[in-house]
Amino acid sequence: MIFVNHNNTNPYFNHSAEEYILKNINEDCFMLWRNEPCILIGRNQNSLSEVNVDYVKENNIKVVRRITGGGAVFNDLGNINFSFICKSSDDLSANFLKFTAPLIKALNSLGVDASFSGRNDMVIGDRKFSGNAQFYYNDKVLHHGTLLFSSCMTDLSSALNVNPLKIKAKGIKSVSSHVTNISEHLHRPMSVEEFKNYIIDFVMNLYNEEKLYNFTENDLKEINKICENKFSTWKWNFGNSPRYSYKKEKRFDYGTIEVNFQVTNGCIKKIKFYGDFFFTKNIEGFEQYFIGIEHDENSIKHALLHINIEDYIKGISINDILSLMF
Repeated sequence: MIFVNHNNTNPYFNHSAEEYILKNINEDCFMLWRNEPCILIGRNQNSLSEVNVDYVKENNIKVVRRITGGGAVFNDLGNINFSFICKSSDDLSANFLKFTAPLIKALNSLGVDASFSGRNDMVIGDRKFSGNAQFYYNDKVLHHGTLLFSSCMTDLSSALNVNPLKIKAKGIKSVSSHVTNISEHLHRPMSVEEFKNYIIDFVMNLYNEEKLYNFTENDLKEINKICENKFSTWKWNFGNSPRYSYKKEKRFDYGTIEVNFQVTNGCIKKIKFYGDFFFTKNIEGFEQYFIGIEHDENSIKHALLHINIEDYIKGISINDILSLMF
């Protein structure tokens, strides 16, 4: 097993790196990595129903869809992610135990009473510090998980706090858990970097390996291609969400407006506006402008720039429409 050594904290890059290793490096690999603040969405989840969109936008938090299943998790630089990318002939349950065992042993060696729990979690007592997920490709498995070390719990809670009244979505919903930071349970203080280095040394010694692998220029070129064409795109992160419906009502100076619409493959398929507003043109004509447009703020804003929206709703602005639809 080799340790893949890099310090990039861009979540788009990091998930691209995992996919590149899975499909292009034949040796078994272990990798530790950190992400700048972001939310990682499970492969089969609806992105908009998992995140607090307003909070995420205001705080420049990236949303990234994983290739693995499981629920939504918040990452910041106080969290460490680990990845095992290996040949696999075991079943799913056996692999969860196999790849979490080295981390549990490392924590136990620090005096932390960590254990595996349920189908995919690591816990200290009854509080979760790690969620795990897997993806199978040919004869290989990607297993990755989180290690909450000193994450900001306020940001975690706020970023994943969704208003359930706005979106009725299909897809796999996350299950909330009581969480804890590993740093709270250490017998001696450690920085996140010290902890990361300790985990690297412990796991590599466990596998009797000292070999480090640094990405080559060609590796980086190919990883950045994956990043540009997949993990950083709106289509992958939001457009691949399962079908959902959205409803919101808001009071403006010129009247109350309610919007209802359905989204499939990231694009608006049906939409209706209701309210006590005044108009000179029938609202059905306005609604037709939205059909087929991505449920994306920039896409809708661009489309609305080319029409006189006050013909359909007197007094309304583009920002008013955006505030209704997001």
